[in-house]
Parts: sequence; C-alpha cells; structure tokens
Amino acid sequence: MPEDRTLASTPDAATAGRPPGDAHPDTFDDVPLNRFHLKITALTFGANFSDGYQLGIIGIALTAIAPQMHLDSWWQGLMGASALVGVFAGSIVIGWAADRIGRQRLYMLDFLLIAVASVLQFFVNGPVELLVLRLLIGFGIGADYALGPTLVAEFVPRRYRGGLLASLTCLWTVGYIAAFFFGTYLIGLGGDSWRWLLASSALPAIAVLLMRIGTPESPRWLLSKGRTAEARQVVARFIGSHVDFDTFAAQQHATRRAASYRELFGAEHWRNTAFGILFYNCQVIPYFAIYTFLPLVLVKIQLGGGHFLSEALLNAFLLLGGIAGLWFVAKLTRRRLTIGSFVVLALSLAPMGLWPDAPAMVLFPLFLVFTFTMSAATNLDQVYPPELFPTELRSSGVGLLNGMSRIGSAVGTFLLPVSLGSLGFAPTMVALTIILVIGAAVSALWAPETSGAALD
Repeated sequence: MPEDRTLASTPDAATAGRPPGDAHPDTFDDVPLNRFHLKITALTFGANFSDGYQLGIIGIALTAIAPQMHLDSWWQGLMGASALVGVFAGSIVIGWAADRIGRQRLYMLDFLLIAVASVLQFFVNGPVELLVLRLLIGFGIGADYALGPTLVAEFVPRRYRGGLLASLTCLWTVGYIAAFFFGTYLIGLGGDSWRWLLASSALPAIAVLLMRIGTPESPRWLLSKGRTAEARQVVARFIGSHVDFDTFAAQQHATRRAASYRELFGAEHWRNTAFGILFYNCQVIPYFAIYTFLPLVLVKIQLGGGHFLSEALLNAFLLLGGIAGLWFVAKLTRRRLTIGSFVVLALSLAPMGLWPDAPAMVLFPLFLVFTFTMSAATNLDQVYPPELFPTELRSSGVGLLNGMSRIGSAVGTFLLPVSLGSLGFAPTMVALTIILVIGAAVSALWAPETSGAALD
C-alpha cells in the first residue's frame, strides 16, 4: 500500500501557526491535525454506524421474522438483546487482549467477523442460527468499541480528541436512523425482505474492512512494550518527522510498566472505573429501554396508532442532538456537560411519570427535549472512557465500560415491557428518572475533568 502522505509532513503544515523562525519540533500530543488523524477516526465510524444500524434493523426485521419462524415473545426479546450480549463479551475479551497483543491486528479481524456473520444472516433457516449470528455480530462490534476509541485517543492531538471521539457516537445515531427509514421501506415489500435487510449490514462492514488495510499499530502501545524503533517508524510515517519523538518516548517510558486487569479495581483506578460504569449505564438504560420500544411509549403519551410522522420527528431530533453534541463537547468541560445533561434528562422525563395523563401537546415536546438531550449527551460515551485510563490499561478499561454498558442496555431492553405490563407506565418512567438522577449524583461526586489532558 502506498505510504500515507499527511498534511503535517509538509514544511508549511508542520510549522503552521508558529511565529517566523520558530523551528521547535512538535510534541506528539500537540501536532497539527493531519489526514491520518481524520482517516483513523473515519475508519472507527464503522463500528458505531454498524451498531446503530444493527440495533435498528433487528426490531424492524422481527415484525416479519416472528410470524414466519413462529417466535414467541421470549424468543423475540432474546433476539432483540442478542447483539447487546455479544457486544458485552466482545468489549471485555478483546479490550483485555488488545492491551497484551496490540490493537492493530484485532482492529482488522473484528470487522471480518462482522462482515461474514452479516452475510450469513441471509441464509438462516431457524431462530437458533440467527441468534448465534447476532451474538457473533455483537461480539465483533463490541471488540471495535474497545479498539476504535482507544486508537483514536492514542493518535489524535489532545486539542481535537474530544470532538473526533464525540463524532463516533454521532455516527451511531446516523446508523440507527438509516435503519429506521430503509428498514421501514424494505420490510413493507413483504416476503423474505427481512433477509435482505439483515444482510445489508454487510455492506458497510466490508467497506470498512477494506479501508482498514494498512492501519498502523499505536505508537503509545509499542512504546509501552519497549518496541521503540517500530514506534519511531509509525510516528515518522503517519504523523511526521517534525515530531519530537525522543521527548514523547521518554514520557511514555517514564510511565511504562506491566499492568494487570485487576488494577482497574485497585486503589489508583477504582473511582474512574466505578464512575465510568455508572455514568455509562445511567445513560444507556433509559436510552435503550425507551427507544427499542418507542411505539409503546408513543401510545402511552397518546401518539400511537401508526404515527409515522411522530417517529420520524423523534429520529430527526436524535440526529440534531447528535450533531449539537459535537459542539457541546468542544465548548463545555466534560464534567459540566455530563452533570448538566443528566439534570435536563431527568427534568424532561419526570413529568411522564408524575403526570402521565397530561395532554400529548405537553408530553410530546418534553419527549423531544429528552430525545435531543440524550442524543447530545451520548457523544460523551466515546470521549470519556479512553481518557480515564493510562495506556497500559486503556483498551481494557474502555472494553470493560462498553461491555458493562451493554449489560445495562440489555437489562433495560428486557425489563421495560415487563415493567410496563406489571407496574404500569407512570412507575416505569419514575424508575427511569431515578436512574438519571443517580447518574447526575455520581457525576457530581466522581467525574474527573479530562478536557485537553495529555494521555499517559
């Protein structure tokens, strides 16, 4: 593959923004943004788009699969949550492995798994086959959730790290919305259209897999393993020869040591680990519970009965919130955005529990606020985790947080219809509001400020 030519490798780009005559080399964390930084971010979009797309299409596809395969409610719930369970396993297992054998090889293999399993969905004959493939797809996506943000965080200059990491979550929303519109159209054709819908997820996976050929190993990880010469080659080729590599290497070697997985729960890191798990779950439990069963929620606020325009408007607010979230991440500190978003989410959801019989003209605008804010806030899900841990534990920590969040997602997805049936709509909304309040309290107590911090 031809050598990647970066913007920063040219003399003009390398010295952009410096006073005339200033020939000091750049530090690794403060180099100018170049093509490779944008490329490694774009390549990581694949997992987030695929996750949103996979979650979106399975709910639509099940409307056709269930009668054909005679699936009862238990099987439908299991099928809907299967990819989330796979994400849990993939995030934790591959996150752990990537800190030991490296990021680059696994970064290629996970999308090979996703592509093959996605194609095979077209040929399934029964629910067990489909369940296994959904678990494998989830495993691959979970692996990339551990690897992708880690690689982006370890390559991208700190000035741009928050915005580029936040853009990953925005692509999840794009994938989810694409699944809603494409899936709604395709499933309306009837017959075996669900097979084409599920298999369509192979297209972005194959595209990402091909574009990832030639992706380098993280120089931070190489230095953590004492492979200095290889790290120097990666920095020179993909970042630029103007980088002060010796200072960068010295900083990494100063903190280089062997680390075990249990250190995530040790005296030095337990608070960041606990915060990450609780903050992530307090977001995703309400998110997945509500939006997986959005038609049920719309019925309860008197907007049911096949209101396509209501669902389309909510999806539009999801997209707008994701885009606005990029601005919030750039302009607000991590703590301020985290605490503030939980407060707004709790205030906009609480009336559904406290005044469930309110007119739709009251509840629906509040639900739009909730949707917009939730989408904006979830941009932090790819920003915070890589910033909470040092290089020797980063992939393990990111994998753990992503994996535990998917357990919360699966629990929320499974329990919402049960709670609606046994407790009713109002108590269910109150319970979800309490989860958001817990998220605000945990963030106020434990959320570290990592905006603009150099990574260890």
